[in-house]
Parts: sequence; C-alpha cells; structure tokens
Amino acid sequence: MSKQKNMDKAMPKGRPGFNGGTLKRVLKMLMEYYPVLFPVAIGCIIFCSVTATLPAIFLQQVIEVIEDWTQSGDWASASKIIVPKVLILAGFYVVSIIGITLQSQLMVYITQGFLNKSRVSMFNGMQNLPIKYFDTNKHGDIMSHYTNDIDTLRMLISQAIPSLIQSSIVIICVLGIMIYYSLPMTFVVLAGVIIMLNVSKKLAGGSAKYFIKQQVSIGKAEGYIQEMMNGQKVIKVFCHEENVKEDFDKINEELCNDSFRANSYANCLGPIIMNIGNVLYVIVATVGGLFLITGAKNFGLSGMAFSISIVVPFLNMTKQFTGNVNTFSQQINHVVMGIAGAQRIFEVMDATPETDDGYVTLVNAKLDETGNIIEVPEHTGVWAWKHPHGDGTLTYTKLEGDVLLDDVDFAYEEGKNVLHNVSVFAKPGQKVAFVGSTGAGKTTITNLINRFYDIADGKIRYDGININKIKKADLRRSLGIVLQETNLFTGTVMENIRYGNLDATDEQCIDAAKLAGADDFITRLPLGYDTQLSNNGSNLSQGQRQLIAIARAAVADPPVMILDEATSSIDTRTEAIVQRGMDKLMEGRTVFVIAHRLSTIKNSDVIMVLEHGHIIERGNHEKLLEEKGTYYQLYTGAFELE
Repeated sequence: MSKQKNMDKAMPKGRPGFNGGTLKRVLKMLMEYYPVLFPVAIGCIIFCSVTATLPAIFLQQVIEVIEDWTQSGDWASASKIIVPKVLILAGFYVVSIIGITLQSQLMVYITQGFLNKSRVSMFNGMQNLPIKYFDTNKHGDIMSHYTNDIDTLRMLISQAIPSLIQSSIVIICVLGIMIYYSLPMTFVVLAGVIIMLNVSKKLAGGSAKYFIKQQVSIGKAEGYIQEMMNGQKVIKVFCHEENVKEDFDKINEELCNDSFRANSYANCLGPIIMNIGNVLYVIVATVGGLFLITGAKNFGLSGMAFSISIVVPFLNMTKQFTGNVNTFSQQINHVVMGIAGAQRIFEVMDATPETDDGYVTLVNAKLDETGNIIEVPEHTGVWAWKHPHGDGTLTYTKLEGDVLLDDVDFAYEEGKNVLHNVSVFAKPGQKVAFVGSTGAGKTTITNLINRFYDIADGKIRYDGININKIKKADLRRSLGIVLQETNLFTGTVMENIRYGNLDATDEQCIDAAKLAGADDFITRLPLGYDTQLSNNGSNLSQGQRQLIAIARAAVADPPVMILDEATSSIDTRTEAIVQRGMDKLMEGRTVFVIAHRLSTIKNSDVIMVLEHGHIIERGNHEKLLEEKGTYYQLYTGAFELE
C-alpha cells in the first residue's frame, strides 16, 4: 500500500500557533469581498460589547441613590432618579438585542459567502494547476481542503473573530470603568488576570502545534480512505482486508493522538480559567469587605470613597472581566485551527499555476481563390495556426498534424532522465506506434506532445512551430486523447460523448459512437443514450466505458490522435469491431498509438521500440521482423512485455 509522502511539506511554515500574516490575509479578503457589510457587522459587535458594560455604571449609580434614600427616607426623589436610569438601561438592552440580531445575520451571510468564494477560488485555481500537482498530491488530501479546512475557516470567521472582538472590547471597557472607580480593587483583579493569562498562554501554546498537526492528519486519513475506497476490488481479490485495517489503524491512531493532545490542552483551559475566576471573585469580595471595614482610602479617577456602591458593581465587573478573558483564551484555539485550515487553503490558492507563454493560436480557416489561408468565424473543417510576429504581421499555417520530436530529454525529477535523445518524426496521416515494457517512456512521450510536462532539452515542433510558442489550450484542442484509464462523468451517455465537443449535435455524437463501435451496446441500455451514468460509469463494464471514451475522442474530430492502450480493456471480438472503427477514425490523421497487443499496430507506418527511455529500434512491421531484434522477439513470443 502506498504511504503518505512529503507530509512535512504540507505543514505550515514557521512557529506553530498564531500566524498574524494568515489572519491578516483573511481579514483583508473579508474587506475586499464585503467592504460595507463586514464593517457594519464589526460595528454591531462593538456597539453590543460596549452596551454590555453599561449595567456596571448604572448599578453603581442606583446603589448610590438607594444608600442616599436609606439615609434620607425620600423615596420620591430617589424614584425620580432610578426610574429614568432603568428605562435608559432597558432601552440600551433593546437596541443591543437588535444589534446582536443584525450582527448574527450579517455574519451568517458574510461567512457563507466568503466560504463560497473561497471554494470557487480554490477550484478555479486548481483548473490552472499543472498535472504534476495532482500526480504528487493525494486526492483525498486535496478533498480535505474543500471539507475540513473550509469548516475550520467557517469557525474562524463566524465564531472566533466576532468573539475575540467582543471580548476585547468588553475587557477594555470594563478595565477602564474599574480604574475609574478604584485603583486598589483594579490591581487585585489584574493580579488574578495575569495568573489567568500565564496559564492560558501555556495551555494554548501547547495545543496550537497539535491543532495544526491535526489538520494535516485529517487530510492524510481522508486521502487514505479515498484510496482504499477506489481500490476495494483489488483489496478483496488479494485478501488484504486485514493489512488495510492495520494501516488505517496506524493513520487513525496518529490522528487520534494529535486530536487528543490538542483537545486535552484546550478542554483543560476553560475549567481552569473559570475556577481561577471564581477564586478571584472571592478574593475581590474579601478585599472589598476589608476595605469597607477598615475605611481604607480609595484611589480612582472618580475620587469616590469606598462604599457598597463601588464594591458590589466591582464584583459584577470582576465576573464580567474574567469571563471575557476566559472566552478570549478559548477562542484562541479556534483561531489556531482556523488559521491552520486557512494556511492549507492558501497553499492551494498560491500553488504555482501552469505556465503558458504561447502566443500561436488555433483558428477556423479556409482557402481563398488564390489558395491562401484566411481566417473565418465559422467552422469549415479546416484549421490553421495563427502566428503573430514582432513586426505586427500575421502568418497562417494550415494544421496538418506534422509532429517532430528532435533529441528530446526529459526528467520528472531533476537529474533523473527518463527519456534520452528521443527523436520521432510523424508526417501528416502517419500512424506511429510505441512498444516497450512498463516504464520505458511510451506514455511520457505523449504527455510531452500535449505539454502535460515540458521537456528538459531538445525541441518538439508541430507543423514546423515550436510547441512552446503554441497556447496550451489551442495545442490540446488539436489533439484527441484516449487514455488507458477511462474517466466518465456524472450525466447521460450522450453528455459524456459530447464532452469531446460541446457544440456537437446528437447526430454527431451517435455517429461518433457508431464509429467507435459503441452504438450497439448503448442502444441496448435501458434508456439508450439518455442512460444516466454515475460513479465513473460503474454500471458499465470496463470495455463499455472504454468505447464511450473512444467515441468522445471521435466526436472531437481532431487532426492528431493519441491512443494510450485504447483497446486494453476490450475483449478480442469487440476489439475487431473497434479496430475497424479506429481505422476509419485514423484515416487522414496523425496517430500515436501505445499498445501491448502487437496485432493492433501491425499496420502502423512506423513502430518504435523503447527501452529505458531510449529508442532502440524503429521501422514498419515487416522491416522490424526482418531485423530479428527486440520487436521480432516480442512478436514471436520469445520475449514478453512486462
């Protein structure tokens, strides 16, 4: 079983924990997406946070009035002061409720909209990534960006950021009020809070690195699960169920350990901070009582002496202060998780896209009365390369399908060449076949022709034009490819065939299916061409899926075809039907064929035998048999392809 590789590369760089740069980027994106709504939501949070501190002021004033009333007995005068204050306080609460409701609805809208834009940005960015990215990253780990990482980002935006802002505002406001009323009592509260912050820092710092590891472990587990789901038949055929269970247990145990360590720190933080707050509450009450009994002098900006009207509100403010410190500390864990998810999302967004320096494009064309190529808006069946030059002139070269590989070297990893001085000459209409054992470089050559990968040295020319000058989309539009591994999409059979040419009519799709030999089995399906396919066409046989893939290439009607083991999954009888259709499909086209069945390439114009990235033999079927080399040995059965 393949193991997860290069996990360290997925780890966010730098010190584990809080990453201000990532958080700043999230906030910047929020402002870019919602330049009005996001500030309004933040304004609502700030307003509601400020109003949450008002009861302490009103409580102090009300208690002061009650103290005066108990001494004077003038309830009428006291009520004239208390009632308006209570009404004003009630008004603030009503407005606060409205603000909270507005803020919560805005944050739901902003959060879901932001996640929607992030998923779209990731997906659109992925469409521009090179094939190498998908070859070197597990698909399950990539899927984790859209599920788990997006969910942690949701928690960051909808929960952690608003809570942090609210707690910060309340802490600042309450601290200001406490300093205004009494410096000695404030120092007592701050001493306890310093202890709380030190404990919080230690626990949050311990959990941060494990929350980041947890994100990576989740991606690793999801990647393994997807890999095993795709390979269930292979697992059962070779009776590897127990091995798979053991491997998954190890991966799951790693995830469990990372999650346990992260959450053990996080879950301890709340109760510890809360109980420290309770102890602090008792200490403040005790100290306040002693100050009242001893008549100690109060120092504060208000200039008021110690009294019940100061001690009682101070106790409420202590609860409010420590409660918000506790909330702030707990939200740090969500911030760390959200930043870990955001970093992984940004890694995808920031991944280097596929470069394309091409400027030669493919256009519809026709020949005028003098035989010159001219560009036309409608499709005429004739294509031409539109080549702009530095002096502002344009030249048109008819698309013929003349492909030349000249002394090409290539390496997937620098310094480890898999192709060495490969030269291939394919004239328009020629059928060129590649033969060789697995890993010889056959598929690599076709990947270079369509520029899934770029060569290390040498040149590839298409109709005399260096393919590096041709825009990749136009280059690939001129090529039809049938891969060994078929990929069908959720939709009808007709839609899957039309995928090769979205402008094709139903009649053209049916003609392509007939050409590929697929029409016979398609018409026998329950709904014929309207039969719904899903899960990569799991309701079809492998051979039937391959026939649809061939029909999809046929409807594209390209001048150059690449057939990579196109008939590998088709039985001998079906192969004979398909071969006749393929012969029609290949008429007038340049064709590159990779095949293990040598009977399918006997009529090739050129057959090239590859070994370890070198072309060791070339010629047609008869010539290679006369030479009695490797091809002769393979054809007569003395050697077998591995």
